[in-house]
Amino acid sequence: MILLQANQVARHFGGETLFQHINLEIKDKSRIALIGRNGAGKSTLLKMLAGEEEPDEGTITRTKNLSFGYLAQHTGLTSQKTVWEEVVSVFESVHAIESQMRELEKLISLESEKGNHADSNNYLEQYAALQQTFLDSNGYGIESEIKSVLHGFRFFESFYDQPVNTLSGGQKTRLALAKLLLEKPDLLILDEPTNHLDIDTLNWLEDYLQGYRGAILIVSHDRYFLDKIVTEVYELSRHQIYHYTGNYSRYLELKAAQQEQEWKAYDKQQAEIAKLEDFIARNLVRASTTKRAQSRRKKLEKMTRLDKPAGDEKSAKFLFQAERQSGRDVLAIEQAAIGYDDTVLSEPVTLHLRKQEAVALIGPNGIGKSTLLKSVTGQIPFLKGAAKLGQNVDIGYYDQEQANLTSRNTVLEELWQEHPTFPEKDIRTVLGAFLFSGEDVKKTIPLLSGGEKARVALAKLSMQKDNLLLLDEPTNHLDLDSKEVLEEALIDYDGTLLFVSHDRYFINRIATSVLELSENGSKLYHGDYDYYLEKKKEEQEVAEMTASKTEAEIPAASSAKRDFQQDKEHQRQKRSLEREIAALEEQLTNIDTHIAELQKQMEQPENLEDHEALTELNNQLTAQMEEQDAVMAEWEEKSLLYEDTY
Repeated sequence: MILLQANQVARHFGGETLFQHINLEIKDKSRIALIGRNGAGKSTLLKMLAGEEEPDEGTITRTKNLSFGYLAQHTGLTSQKTVWEEVVSVFESVHAIESQMRELEKLISLESEKGNHADSNNYLEQYAALQQTFLDSNGYGIESEIKSVLHGFRFFESFYDQPVNTLSGGQKTRLALAKLLLEKPDLLILDEPTNHLDIDTLNWLEDYLQGYRGAILIVSHDRYFLDKIVTEVYELSRHQIYHYTGNYSRYLELKAAQQEQEWKAYDKQQAEIAKLEDFIARNLVRASTTKRAQSRRKKLEKMTRLDKPAGDEKSAKFLFQAERQSGRDVLAIEQAAIGYDDTVLSEPVTLHLRKQEAVALIGPNGIGKSTLLKSVTGQIPFLKGAAKLGQNVDIGYYDQEQANLTSRNTVLEELWQEHPTFPEKDIRTVLGAFLFSGEDVKKTIPLLSGGEKARVALAKLSMQKDNLLLLDEPTNHLDLDSKEVLEEALIDYDGTLLFVSHDRYFINRIATSVLELSENGSKLYHGDYDYYLEKKKEEQEVAEMTASKTEAEIPAASSAKRDFQQDKEHQRQKRSLEREIAALEEQLTNIDTHIAELQKQMEQPENLEDHEALTELNNQLTAQMEEQDAVMAEWEEKSLLYEDTY
């Protein structure tokens, strides 16, 4: 059954068209993603579908008695009630039925005592009808359902009595979404529901929505989330809308195939047009061929010409490069504690970050992921321990709040003040790569959107050319296209990465390891996010098996599997690998020292003026770096083997 239809919908702003000729259809149980670049009009279209705004053209029709819930972007609850009172209010009608049932129970008892069986039977019939409605509304399971949803959004019992107005902005948004899910409307319209959610909450929400009985329309930049939830994609692009069947990954495949077909058809027709035009030009004036030329001209005039396929919309071109190479060991944190005001968030935290590694920091909100990055940069002191930087390490830091942007500056001034010796045209070239051109560079920072501020901060970071980047939620505020461009830039980056992100698709593409933070400290997993999930599942299965065994079974099982000779061989291999790794590490240290000496010699004035000496030093440096890469590859191979011996 069709729940909602948009027919030829348009929105204009003055003489500009945001979108037009929009046709969209939502059926019961639909799972739809609405995607498009920032500024394409996604949120505006959602407001129209939700009835909050009227289209300038076209119509939106909804089925009779359609119930729908709309969660706008940056929406949060404002209420004087407690968290529990606010969500319980969703079930006021069910509680009213329960109250009527209690009253009827009293009347039934009273009339039975009086011997008024007719009245008693009448009340019993009313009670039976109400009880059925109560059962159909899950009346006996309401409390359990509320607790389950609140727990999913990380509102534990300690939050139940907390006034809603004392919650943070992100918590208010999560509570608004929790309340909406408990209402169970026929159609859920969600604008960026994954904002403010950590990975555990995202996983819970995905599972919940997969079992949701109504239809869902979602705007989200979380590609992992879209892949798991949606079965249709509508793309807003170039003022039009395009429909694809499948999840986000399937949409990418279909769009690429469609563009390829459009170009083939266009090129084929252009070749035919050129051939016809050439024949006409050569043969129209010749008496023997003029009729054939005229026939071809008529064919050309009747031809329905294909429009040139729209190329990709202008994309940002992020580029990150390191001005100098760091040593092999980039960052070391040993048994540290992180937090603030003597409040420990996570302990012990250990991390050994090596050159060109990309480590993703994950964990629940509030566990200290951002705090750890700020502790490494010195903004927040470690409560215990310290961060030790390696040789030639230059740190670049991206703050998710963009607190390092100066509000009084224009976009141009924001970069130029840090690099005053650069010509203006060079600064404009960098900004152009990040989609700031013309008058855009004269906008002041407060007038920028979240996505624009993110691009300014990334542009500043790219100009620093640091070899260690600490990134705190770098994909926040970026549209899908900009995320993909950022991913490619970071994949090509020749430095080292330590980043916080709840974008699992992004983590999968970038991370070489995942560092999980919890109250009990850190744990490192060598691999991407999917590998991390596999290992967590294995750990859970082992824990469950161990818990199910009796104390007597555990040592029996262990001794049955362990053979003395095998264990002896295992230890021998382990010691051999330890010696080989230690030798390789010593070799790498010597190479690092030699590279540093060569770089220092190349910076000496006498060598800078001697072309032959500089060339010879550069050749030596290149040879050392090649040897470093080879030894590093062998060290990584041996280290992985060593980890497998545990």
